[in-house]
Amino acid sequence: MSGTQNQHSMERKIRVLVAKPGLDGHDRGAKVVASALRDAGMEVIYTGLRQTPEMIVEASIQEDVDVVALSILSGAHMTIFPRVLNLLREHGVDHPLLTGGGIIPRADAETLKEMGVGQLFGPGTSTRDIIAYIKKEVADKWQEDEI
Repeated sequence: MSGTQNQHSMERKIRVLVAKPGLDGHDRGAKVVASALRDAGMEVIYTGLRQTPEMIVEASIQEDVDVVALSILSGAHMTIFPRVLNLLREHGVDHPLLTGGGIIPRADAETLKEMGVGQLFGPGTSTRDIIAYIKKEVADKWQEDEI
């Protein structure tokens, strides 16, 4: 790690908003990931079930998060991820990493990535992989912000 990354790490923790949009009531995976991120030293804000994209973006702005992580099992990922991304941009908030997981076909994940969504994780992904990805992406962003 560079000195800049160490300085940021000492100044504050990575702040992650974990949200469960839509009507899907299955939140075990989101809670497991939120707990793992917390155990890895991140500050986690879990919004709970049935969040609208507007509620998610408002919470991410209020909490000044580095990462917005959505858990979507309902099949609405091609609607919800772009909506959250567009709302963030409309509010002039382009700094958080938008990532997440759920049942998302590879082709859809590629399309979302082209739009600006980060890596998406499917069922069975190791929480270590999610943690490593978030730490790297946020460290890279913090380093870019310093330049």
